[in-house]
Amino acid sequence: MSGRFHIVGDIHGCVRELEMLLVGLDVSPGDTLAFIGDYIDRGPDSRAVVDLLLGLRGESGLRTIFLKGNHEDMCLAYVGREGRWGESWRMNGGGATLRSYGVSEALQGAAAAERFPAEHLEFFESLGLTAVVDEFLLVHAGVRPSVSLAAQDPEDLLWIREEFIACAHELPHTIVFGHTPQRQVLVDLPYKIGIDTGCVYGGRLTALEPRVGVVHQVAYGDRKVVRSPLPRPRVARA
Repeated sequence: MSGRFHIVGDIHGCVRELEMLLVGLDVSPGDTLAFIGDYIDRGPDSRAVVDLLLGLRGESGLRTIFLKGNHEDMCLAYVGREGRWGESWRMNGGGATLRSYGVSEALQGAAAAERFPAEHLEFFESLGLTAVVDEFLLVHAGVRPSVSLAAQDPEDLLWIREEFIACAHELPHTIVFGHTPQRQVLVDLPYKIGIDTGCVYGGRLTALEPRVGVVHQVAYGDRKVVRSPLPRPRVARA
């Protein structure tokens, strides 16, 4: 596959930082731009984030990959679509998303769904759980280390944490994941790279260019992109 390849971590409604990051990445036709989920919740403008992503999806010549995060899955369940843990969505940042869409928190199910743009809910429903590009497996949260890719439980792909992060796995890929915020990019090669660097918590929004080992980051509230080499591995296992 020709062109550059970028993977963007958890956005959580931080549209200004996403805009700055995309300007810095300077993607062009022939490039691949992948996102690993959690576009919404907690941050200031989830709706604007989704609008921006839909615009990217329509750009000619740009290959885009959009994966589902646990927050999109909870949102779908809340509005009566296929998903899990909708009853927990508002207490996990869903209230901020409802406000960005102008939807009362008193509404749920079909009544709430009617007030979302149809193309936004269709986008959430179209999101995949995994993608393989080159030797990299992209997934939101991680995998169950002892299980084949075909047998993975969607619940693990969207929610797993310590059982994945602390262990080696047997899959023939380097897994690029988000979901669990870290102060810095987590590097445990050849097994995994974690790129949720907690932008919505005052950290950074990260894009990884895995083929060349470069990290692009925008700090929360900042307007510049900082580029650096992929950090050295820093995971110790018992």
